Amino acid sequence: MLYSGKHLRINLTNKDIQSVAISEADTRKYLLGSGFAAYCFMKEMDPTIDALDENSAIYIFNGLLSGSSIPTACRTSFCGRSPLTGIWNESNVGGHFGAELRKAGLDGLVIAGKAEKPVYLFIHDGQVEFRQADHLWGKDTFDTYDQIILETHPKARAAVIGPAGERLVRFAGIMQGGRNHNRAAGRGGMGAVFGSKHLKGIAVAGSEKGEAEDPGGLRDLIREQIPIIKNNAVGLSKYGTAGGVAGAEHFGDLPIHNYQEGNWDEGAMAISGQNLAEQYPVKQTFCHACPIGCGKHVDAQMADGTHIQGEAPEYETLAGMGAMLEIGDLDAMIKANDLCNRAGLDTISASTAAAFATEAFEKGLISADDCLGQSLKWKDPQSLYHILDLICNRQGIGDLLAQGVREASRQLGGGSEAYAIQVKGLEMAYHDPRATFSMAANYATANRGACHLEGLSYWRIYGLDGTSWSKEKPGRFSNEGAAREAITFQNYFSTFNPLGLCKFLGKAGVSPEVIAAFLTRGLGWEVSGEQLLETGERIFDLKRMINNRYGISRDDDSLPERLTTLARPSGGAAGKVPDMAYILADYYALRGWNAEGAPTEETRQRLGLEL
Repeated sequence: MLYSGKHLRINLTNKDIQSVAISEADTRKYLLGSGFAAYCFMKEMDPTIDALDENSAIYIFNGLLSGSSIPTACRTSFCGRSPLTGIWNESNVGGHFGAELRKAGLDGLVIAGKAEKPVYLFIHDGQVEFRQADHLWGKDTFDTYDQIILETHPKARAAVIGPAGERLVRFAGIMQGGRNHNRAAGRGGMGAVFGSKHLKGIAVAGSEKGEAEDPGGLRDLIREQIPIIKNNAVGLSKYGTAGGVAGAEHFGDLPIHNYQEGNWDEGAMAISGQNLAEQYPVKQTFCHACPIGCGKHVDAQMADGTHIQGEAPEYETLAGMGAMLEIGDLDAMIKANDLCNRAGLDTISASTAAAFATEAFEKGLISADDCLGQSLKWKDPQSLYHILDLICNRQGIGDLLAQGVREASRQLGGGSEAYAIQVKGLEMAYHDPRATFSMAANYATANRGACHLEGLSYWRIYGLDGTSWSKEKPGRFSNEGAAREAITFQNYFSTFNPLGLCKFLGKAGVSPEVIAAFLTRGLGWEVSGEQLLETGERIFDLKRMINNRYGISRDDDSLPERLTTLARPSGGAAGKVPDMAYILADYYALRGWNAEGAPTEETRQRLGLEL
């Protein structure tokens, strides 16, 4: 079987360990990954427990196909209550951790409690060791990863936190792969959850191999699909996501100067993946079972004498550290990215916090004294480095920014909520909803907040067909078609984390029918593409029900005022703003949600969500 059918429940306080079976019925209904995690969480959640309370559990689950030979089957979801947003969160990561967890004979871990002193876990072939981590506390993620591998097994893989997680920065991430292939479960602060439990990391190693139900048929399907995937993902293979910066600027999709400007063509080209490949040696890196290889390892000897070897900055980092602050300096992007990776900081939230702080400084709400004597300026790499350092060390204004821009704006006041760009507490990913109105619907309703990965309909700007899961193709500035397009993309991509597949398969045009065929040949399940989409809808609505229990309602499904009243002044999306009242009314009706934004009883019954 391609999955193990069991997970471990680990209590760090008393070191209790329980092995728990996962029924096939639950697996068929919710898949694994964030789907099964949400099912467990909904049954067990106590809405009164804070995310950083020792009794708050973190749910770590492989996708159903993770560790198999199916293309990109590598993903692991770190789920639970977000310390940043206070609602449902899933932070998903690729690399090789998930494949090794499957080889260790497990589909996942549920970790609760708090160790008296820092520890890390070593899980090998289903056995768990609690190891002291006092000597690792304070180390960055690269040194921590190297030391844990040295102390455990040369073929082990580890997921670790850095100083940001230890200091409970509420957007600290969990990093895996070390300096050679750094991958981040970045969003929503799950690194702070590790830190609150004195859990420095988890190392996994194993020798178990899964078997497909129809190995020959699965092998044939994989051989058929890999050339198609490679052909449709040439740009990702060559330049990574960083290759999309200039195109995003052209279409008005790249946020500039904290979402206030329209054009930045020279700056976008300066920090692009294409320029990176021209300036420095760049090597392609691959996650488990991936034919695309979007990862890029850079060896950068810079003019100032700095030498950085590590993961190159990706699109979201370049958009945030570059365009949001108008820093058109490639060396600065590499340095800032390296700083965040070592500290274990989500680059999206960190860069949004930097843009927010810079605008607040400009408007007089933050002083040089708040920044330990330094002024904050646009277009200034030194200001960026300084803000990141303040956040990671929780010094000066960094202690407030470490709580996210929603909380920072609440405490600063002075109208700063107008430029705290977030939804439900999660800083917005860097695809402008004014450039694709279905993304406005997605950002407003996505379950973890302003997350682009729950919808991804902006890919249609760049030529994605997508009609195998989203038959209608409205214009990108269409209010009338925005809700339906958002829903169809959300339903399809809600299956990817539970399946353990990279969403770049969707960008390569892989259809629900092909994914269903992988399930049939890999697991022996007779499932259609239509049934797969219904499973995605079920999982999406289940997460919405979790958020409803946290008090999320129609009032929370909104975009920052700047994005609904201030049009981009120039460029590919100039003059456009979405009509959110119309879009949301249409969205609720199509979803089968009531006026308060909760799935109706009829919808719950149809999807089998009468938990």
